[in-house]
Amino acid sequence: MPSLPSPITLSDADRGRRALRRRRRGESATAWAFISPAVLIIIGLSVVPVVWSLLLSFQANDLVTPSRWVGLDNYRALAQDPHFGQAVRNTLLYTVLYVPLSIVFGLVLALALNRRIRCVGGYRTLIFVPFVVSATAQGVLFSFILDPQFGAANAVLHHLGISPQGFLTDPTQALLVLVAITLWSGTGFCVVVFLAALQDVPLELLEAARLDGAGRVNLLRHVTLPTLTPVCVFLLLWQTIQSLQVFDLVYVTTKGGPLGSTTVIVYFIWEQAFKSFTAGYGAAAAYVLALALLVIAVVLRVVRGRDRTEGVTS
Repeated sequence: MPSLPSPITLSDADRGRRALRRRRRGESATAWAFISPAVLIIIGLSVVPVVWSLLLSFQANDLVTPSRWVGLDNYRALAQDPHFGQAVRNTLLYTVLYVPLSIVFGLVLALALNRRIRCVGGYRTLIFVPFVVSATAQGVLFSFILDPQFGAANAVLHHLGISPQGFLTDPTQALLVLVAITLWSGTGFCVVVFLAALQDVPLELLEAARLDGAGRVNLLRHVTLPTLTPVCVFLLLWQTIQSLQVFDLVYVTTKGGPLGSTTVIVYFIWEQAFKSFTAGYGAAAAYVLALALLVIAVVLRVVRGRDRTEGVTS
């Protein structure tokens, strides 16, 4: 009589591996249960609007009547729109003025405040406080101060014997005044970042340079600034992105005027989408801005990576 096959039994090691897999699956399920609300919120508030606005940029849509597919017509119209061209020029001028000035002023103030002086904490606080003030509050404040008829600025100029200025109502001054207001508030961020970076400058390098006879200028040029290069790249990218997206200060103070002299890209997008009710056209302008920001980020990333490679090889 043939013998029966012996029953298959699991060893203790197999049982342990199966129990471990079951426990890991249970932990994964628990983890997904906790993070799924956040994932759904991110998808609903970020991914879906991005995809929807991309599709919207290829349509003629007034947010009320049914949309109509127009392909690349919105982008072709942007290339021929003089108002969009003016908004691009205003934004580039604003960026070219604000970004380097904010970084330079921030570095100078950080170097001045990176010393053991009396009440240095108070000075640092006074410089940083404008950064935490909202752009809306800044706009309201400076609208009163720079009012051509009743503002405090023209009152001071009158006592100094200087003729009254138009400030935000003068097409030749309005954009420069906005740059000055933003410098008043945005430089504090650069100061704080530079102060934090200056604490990481190796003291050994500074002491060695001093022993070699290096003065303050040589210390700054050959020791401090090379150490601050990564921070400068970060601030260059951050400040550029912030300046290209400026909106609320323009909305509160000038509404894009006078004569379109302060109409920037984001304000142009808002105007087209929610004032002229050409949402598709505004979405196309928004994606032109997004593409510009992406190009800037990629270029700075490539340049930074090349600098790192050259530093390693040297």
